[in-house]
Amino acid sequence: MKSRHLGKAGFSVSEIGLGCWQLGADWGAPLAEESGLEILETALENGVTFFDTANVYGSGKSESLIGKLLANKNRSDIRVATKFGRGDGIYPDGYSEQSLREGIDASRKRLGMDCLDLVQLHCVPTEVMRDGAIFDWLRTLKSEGVIRHFGASVETVEEGLMCIQQEGLLSLQVIYNIFRQKLTTQLLPQAQEKGVGIIVRLPLASGMLSGKFTAQTTFAEDDHRNFNRDGQCFNVGETFAGLPYEKGLELVEELKSMLPEGVSMADMAQRWILDHEAVSTIIPGASRPDQIGRNAKISDLPALSDDLHKALITFYEEKVAAHVRGAY
Repeated sequence: MKSRHLGKAGFSVSEIGLGCWQLGADWGAPLAEESGLEILETALENGVTFFDTANVYGSGKSESLIGKLLANKNRSDIRVATKFGRGDGIYPDGYSEQSLREGIDASRKRLGMDCLDLVQLHCVPTEVMRDGAIFDWLRTLKSEGVIRHFGASVETVEEGLMCIQQEGLLSLQVIYNIFRQKLTTQLLPQAQEKGVGIIVRLPLASGMLSGKFTAQTTFAEDDHRNFNRDGQCFNVGETFAGLPYEKGLELVEELKSMLPEGVSMADMAQRWILDHEAVSTIIPGASRPDQIGRNAKISDLPALSDDLHKALITFYEEKVAAHVRGAY
C-alpha cells in the first residue's frame, strides 16, 4: 500500500482508506459488531491507515467500533477523520460553538482520543460556510488542542472553492469518480495550489462502477440506493453519482468496452481517481472483509494510459455530464 500526504500541513495517509458509513448500519443489512471489527482489522492488515467516519453514522456506532479497534493498537501511523454537522437538532440551523464543542467531545469519548486527528464539516448548508463563524470555532478548538486539523465534506464545486479560502483548512472531502469529473479542472488544481488535501468519497458511485449491478438488482427497503434514487432524502449525488439507475447501467456497459486487459471495472474506476495527483486518498466502503483486499490492491496498479484518460474525459463530456442530477 502506497501513501500520500493529506494537505501541505497534514499527515501521511494510505492511498486507499476506509469509508465507515456502512459500519454504522444506517442503511442496508445490519452489521454485527464482530463483523465490523473484522472489517477494520482486515483493513489494517492490508495497509489501510486512514479511516473516515462521522458522529451520525449509526448514532455513534461507527465511531465506537473504531474506538474499540484502536484501544489495543499502536496508533502512531493510524489516522481517523470524523465529521460534525448532520445530527438532530444541528442540521440545518442549529449550529453554535457550544453544539460543535459538545459534538466533538462526544466523538472524542467514543473514539477514545483526547485530540481528534481531523474533524470535517459534514455537508453543512452553504450559507453556514459562507458566514464563516463555524471555521472560527474550529480554529479555536485547534488552538486548544482538542483537534489537530479541520476540513470540510462538500457537495458542490462552489462550496469547495469557498472552503479552500479558509485559513487553516487541511482537507476537502468530495464526490469524485468517472461519472462526476467536473472537479478535475475547476476544483482540484486550486485545492492543490492551496495545499488542501482531497479525500474522495463514493469512488464507485454507490457500487454502480463496480460493474456488478443489472436491471434485476434489488436493494433493501432501507438502503439509500433504493429510497434515495431521485434525491428524496438527501443530495441525489450521494446515490449513483446522481445518475438515474437505468442510465448508469447503460453507461457502465459502454465503459466495460474500454477496460484494459486484466483490469476489472472497479479497478479502472478507482485507479482513474488515484491517477490525479491532487487526490490524497479514496475511501471506498466495505460490508465484507474480502472487499478490503480487492480495494487495497488498487494502490499497486500501474497508472492508466494517457489515451485511456483522454477517452474517459470524452466519454464523460459526451455521454455522462448531461445526465448528472443534483447539487454539483
